[in-house]
Amino acid sequence: MTCRMKSSLTVSALVLALGCTLGCHEQTTHAAASSATPAIGIPVGPVPGPKMMLNLPTNPYTTNQVAITEGRRLFGWYNCSGCHGGHGGGGMGPSLRDPVWRYGSSDAHIFASIAEGRAMGMPAWGTKIPEDQIWKLVAYIKSMRTPSEPDPPLVPPEPEVKGKNQ
Repeated sequence: MTCRMKSSLTVSALVLALGCTLGCHEQTTHAAASSATPAIGIPVGPVPGPKMMLNLPTNPYTTNQVAITEGRRLFGWYNCSGCHGGHGGGGMGPSLRDPVWRYGSSDAHIFASIAEGRAMGMPAWGTKIPEDQIWKLVAYIKSMRTPSEPDPPLVPPEPEVKGKNQ
């Protein structure tokens, strides 16, 4: 291949690349100019999750005090306390007593966390624990910090301050 042919090929490639760039820019500019909808509030990139709300399953034991008490028993029997503490206050696993929930605090989210497991150490129990028992565990967990919690943790008495009231 001669030097002249190499130059011609290089110039042709540059013209082709420049033409595509200008053509693409013109199409983009034209599309943006003809668009009447402002781009504010439109998410960039893929949006996670479904486009519509799903019908999440509901807990059949939400207000059933007998089932909540059974959930407390199952919490100990399945050794949930081994990671989450005796009353769900946390340990190696996160606290179940606070209002902050990484994967959602609805009954359906808690059920999914128990059944499917979560990253960072929560095993999947859905193949080991029957569904009705998982719902009872959920009912117990949701009862924490409420008047319906069976066997709530003891609140230590406030220490006496010496020098006051003496």
